[in-house]
Amino acid sequence: MNRIIRHAAVLGAGTMGARIAAQLANAGIDCLLLDMAPDRLSDAEAARGLSLESRPVRNRIVTQLFEAMQKSRPPALFTPDQARRLRTGNLADDLPRIAGADWIIEAVVENFEVKRGLLAQVDRHRRPGTLVSSNTSGLPIGSLAEGLSEDFRAHWLGTHFFNPPRQMRLVELIPTPWTRPEAVEFLRDFCERALGKVVVFANDRPNFIANRIFMFALMHLLRTMQAQGLTIEEVDAVTGPLIGRPHTATFRLADFVGVDVCVLVSQTLHRLALEDEKREIFAPPDFLRRMVEKRLLGDKAGQGFFKKVKGAPGADRLVLDLESLEYVPPRPVNLPGLEAARKIRATGERVRHLIQVRDRAGRFLWETWSELLLYAAARIPEITEHIVNVDDTMRHGFGWELGLFEMWDQLGVEETARRMEAEGKSLPPLVEGVLRSKAKRFYASADGQRSYYDLGSGAHRPLPARSGVISLAGLRESGKALLANPSASLLDLGDGVLCLEFHTKGNWLDRNVMGMLRAALEKTEKQYEALVIGNQGSHFSTGANLQSILELSRAGNFEELGQSIAAAQSLFLGLRQCSKPVVAAVFGQAVAGGCELAMHAARAQALAETSMGLVETSVGLLPAGGGSKEMLARWTRSAAAGADPLPELKQVFETIALARVSSCAAEAVQWRFLRPDDPITMNRDRLIADAKQTALALARAGYQPLFAPEPIPVTGRAGLAALRLSLYLMKQARQISEHDARIGERLAWILCGGDLAAPAAVPESYLLELEREAFLGLCGEPKTQERIQYMLKNGRPLRN
Repeated sequence: MNRIIRHAAVLGAGTMGARIAAQLANAGIDCLLLDMAPDRLSDAEAARGLSLESRPVRNRIVTQLFEAMQKSRPPALFTPDQARRLRTGNLADDLPRIAGADWIIEAVVENFEVKRGLLAQVDRHRRPGTLVSSNTSGLPIGSLAEGLSEDFRAHWLGTHFFNPPRQMRLVELIPTPWTRPEAVEFLRDFCERALGKVVVFANDRPNFIANRIFMFALMHLLRTMQAQGLTIEEVDAVTGPLIGRPHTATFRLADFVGVDVCVLVSQTLHRLALEDEKREIFAPPDFLRRMVEKRLLGDKAGQGFFKKVKGAPGADRLVLDLESLEYVPPRPVNLPGLEAARKIRATGERVRHLIQVRDRAGRFLWETWSELLLYAAARIPEITEHIVNVDDTMRHGFGWELGLFEMWDQLGVEETARRMEAEGKSLPPLVEGVLRSKAKRFYASADGQRSYYDLGSGAHRPLPARSGVISLAGLRESGKALLANPSASLLDLGDGVLCLEFHTKGNWLDRNVMGMLRAALEKTEKQYEALVIGNQGSHFSTGANLQSILELSRAGNFEELGQSIAAAQSLFLGLRQCSKPVVAAVFGQAVAGGCELAMHAARAQALAETSMGLVETSVGLLPAGGGSKEMLARWTRSAAAGADPLPELKQVFETIALARVSSCAAEAVQWRFLRPDDPITMNRDRLIADAKQTALALARAGYQPLFAPEPIPVTGRAGLAALRLSLYLMKQARQISEHDARIGERLAWILCGGDLAAPAAVPESYLLELEREAFLGLCGEPKTQERIQYMLKNGRPLRN
């Protein structure tokens, strides 16, 4: 399909609509955001002499919702200036403007008749061929478009974004029998590539995949909880990270979603899912209805299953008693078996252990897990054709570590199925088919190729190949690792491109990683076209191995430490001096040494959601891999000729001294951790493949390394005096400690080039030597060692 999306329109500026529009703006799409025109004046408008025909009045609702979106937490926009891509208006006056949109997203109130009425108007104003979708969480997509034009229905489908749309990766696509296949494929590709989404295909059945499965899980859990006498606190203790789910567990998640929303969705399912054998599960329990009546709706009402109370003795959060609907202090969790389970590292093994132990926690988990697994299996192929869509939904829509069928494999399909049958539970056709298969698992793997059991064919089929996605684990399994040590691997990405992959804790840059980096550069120079540095763990890299630095510092082995720093500086310079392009594929946290590494690569291919920063001051240290030098160069070289250098100098000083970390790649560009020409990837799954293409493009364009960069301007004594004054004032105001001031003094010394009598331009080797000296000096400070030890033990900085 030959189309492109440059302009979009979102109809409905509520919680979801405004944030969907924001994510479109984040992706570089100009977006029109419309909402209702009010039918009465506010007191303030009346006092100003405005009328219902005044434009500010007509746009009051959308303006208020737009401003609320800009203030929302977590932020909906990458940076505030992304808002320039958003235009607002009202549905009464501005609906004809949707004629300029390539994609129209309806996101008004979850009411069938309201949506139908609006869509009929959209059909009159849209251009033929324009994509139209509804962001409904469960209303029938086909029925919403009945009676509308043939062209409308050919380009119509459901797009269920998850909240918040920027942070939650999942989108359910729900085509109808009328939707053109090429329109579906185009929107799938656009959502994945441009919006960074994981797309699952759902059938047009009540509440699709996500809400169908989630609401069954929640409603059955509530009934089991009441039957077995567990408390809210005990259920959340069992259904959170212990079993591979987020910290929100069950009831904190329900408060986030909204108790009224849970009741509405469950009632909708009870009304519409007439053929569901478990339909009665969806009838909300009495206490949920009573909670809605009393406006105990969750986070948006300030009270739901939990209530935050300032100054409450012993707790800042009270818990709802489901009998009295009164709030009480948190009660102790009486589930002794959890402590033993927590010692089991692998989630699947942990859950398997728990369900085999017949204590209170084990009985509760077995009852809820077994019924949920059977229910999900029975929904294939009703709600979706393949189990992969269900597992992707649970992992990316709800943050589960393992999908339902992945978890079932971990628990043992044959063992658990026999236990279910012994308890009188029927096995759905999907499970019977898996038990007849050779693998007796939902997923199988051979020669690096993963497959899933397909009910339609009765056999395991390879997982669908995804264009633009490279799996490093798959490359390792298929023998593409050229070199490996305990900390890193060197993989062949094909087309003459190597990939250096870290796999240490936190992807620390330890000796083995640095050794593999040296080998990667040598191999690239001799045999390959380019090198990508990246991985598919939780973070790109959190910097150097602090434990090793602490041990060497306490032993007074500063000579070895100094040699390691000098070697790291040399290697990082080698990234830039390599005759073949080196691209760092950064994502998650790229901080401290990880940030320095990326800054010295020919390019950084950055995931849009990347946190970058030089955070060494948080452990009493300073950047020693060229980070201070590089930041100073980037800021001073961008300053206008003849301009006062102090503003840029202070910007660099504060950024490093305060350990600032960007919230996203766009902000990293503003703070100079990334360069303006560093490309940004929206979809994490595509990052390695995008980095490979960037590297190849540089190579094919005749890449030339930068061997001798221009000298870096430093201010000498003038800048040093200004920064020392700032430190003095901050210390006097008790904003920083004595040790903070000592660290700041050493940073000022580096950035100003030492005590030079006059401004000068110095080679980068001069600043690198200052970095080494400052780093080693701080390593010998007892308070720095205290900070490092505290960070290693507690995972947060110590201000001493």
